[in-house]
Amino acid sequence: MRFCALLVLAGLGAASSAALAQQVPPAIFTDPPVDAAHPAAMTVLHIPSHGVLINGLVYRPAGAGPHPTLVICHGLPGNEKNLDLAQAVRRAGWNAVTFNYRGSWGSPGVYRFAQNLEDADAVLAYLRDSANTARLGIDTQRIAIAGHSMGGWVVAHTAAHDHGLMGAILISAGDMGVLGEEPREKLVAEMTESMEGLSGVTPQSMADEDHANAKAFRLENTAAGLVSMPLLVLTADDGLAPQSDAFVHAIEAKGGHKITAIHVATDHGWSDHRIALESAIITWLNGLH
Repeated sequence: MRFCALLVLAGLGAASSAALAQQVPPAIFTDPPVDAAHPAAMTVLHIPSHGVLINGLVYRPAGAGPHPTLVICHGLPGNEKNLDLAQAVRRAGWNAVTFNYRGSWGSPGVYRFAQNLEDADAVLAYLRDSANTARLGIDTQRIAIAGHSMGGWVVAHTAAHDHGLMGAILISAGDMGVLGEEPREKLVAEMTESMEGLSGVTPQSMADEDHANAKAFRLENTAAGLVSMPLLVLTADDGLAPQSDAFVHAIEAKGGHKITAIHVATDHGWSDHRIALESAIITWLNGLH
């Protein structure tokens, strides 16, 4: 069943604020008990992907494990990496994994949109490798994936073919296929503002790759593969909500109804609703089976 909610949290009265506080998971504001035998930790990852080792981190919770794991995919270029979300998810008892695509933020190689999809697959393969599962405390049957902005696009394409995932989360997702259909001059201008931290690209090369693959990149292409996948689709007042709405409708048209859709009156980065974002995600994750 699809669940839709509209959260307008600004200007709440005292009674409403108290009610909201009751909905905030303790992991948002409470440190977990210390486990001296199995302490919480942060581990640097070097993840093989097509001939190079991309950079990653796993924020590990306390406890012997194995633990459920959330992989978090950043957007374009990745200024917002949602590390507050990673920390909150860890306090909730999950491993939280972040990584940088090839050619981004110090990971070797050159940056390409199509490679982002390959890198997400490589991260999941690494986490499922028996050489890593015990060392990192990964429960391979309980891995979910989340992505913000372009990272939401990565998540949709990844989850559409990786049915070993237990769920997928899209946060203010951007449809790179729709973006690629914009006039080239406009697309180049947008890429000019979205390339810090990226290697081996120009605004023109980024625009040309997106335009050349616009049809293949569209979110609607993933609908058939997501019919049975539990999804959390979070949208904001950033102009991208119609793209997520069309994505949800495409899945529903094919018979998919395991969708929770939540809209919040905030900006693309959820700048003034970070606790609401973390609360919605942790609550949803805790409901997965």
